[in-house]
Amino acid sequence: MERLFDILYEDSELLAINKPAGLVCHPTKTDEYSSLISRARLHLGPGSHPQLVNRLDRETSGVTLVVKRAEPARELRRLWECRQVEKDYLAIVHGDVADTHGVIEAPLGRDERSRVAIKDCVRADGAAAKTEYWVQQRFTRQQSRFTVLLVRPQTGRKHQIRIHLAHLGHPIVGDKLYGGDEDLYLALVENRLTPEQRRRLILPYHALHAREVRFQWRGQQRVFCAEPEPWFTAWARGE
Repeated sequence: MERLFDILYEDSELLAINKPAGLVCHPTKTDEYSSLISRARLHLGPGSHPQLVNRLDRETSGVTLVVKRAEPARELRRLWECRQVEKDYLAIVHGDVADTHGVIEAPLGRDERSRVAIKDCVRADGAAAKTEYWVQQRFTRQQSRFTVLLVRPQTGRKHQIRIHLAHLGHPIVGDKLYGGDEDLYLALVENRLTPEQRRRLILPYHALHAREVRFQWRGQQRVFCAEPEPWFTAWARGE
């Protein structure tokens, strides 16, 4: 039997999972292993109705919360909507990020010039979005400079971290949609990525990991933390 996922925490209401990169949150196929929520149903058994509280992009790894019943799911979603949840991400980006700490405030909306329907961009009439970051490490790999960032989104817009970091001039390593050549994304979905395109991407997935989630729940401070996958940490260490 295929392993379902890494469980960070579980009680009668919550299931915290370290989602692997490459796994979608919701089903796109009939295969019961093809999404995080279908794997949660397998884990919880027949008659279960798990619900996702937060969702991560297919290639983003890290802390994902599943709730076992509808009412606590609604309560937790309200915490997210009211911005009462702190989320920390790790990202490896291209180039030397000059400031050791910074805040990106740039509104986001649909990218009407893009051939990709799901792509957003910074635009003046977009929804307000704010991202804070701290430099964790700078390093050189194959004559190119890279930076590891701790990133804390203050709002929860679609693709916010990826767009904001690209807008800063430091796209996430491996980002096929916001890395400067969206044909890499089209090649991925059309299953035509060439070896040369994969080499340009450097990593198999984009280097964004949801490391920690913090919020007050049932009178307690809840903290769920997950380390990145080996391909992420090994590359940053030069292994």
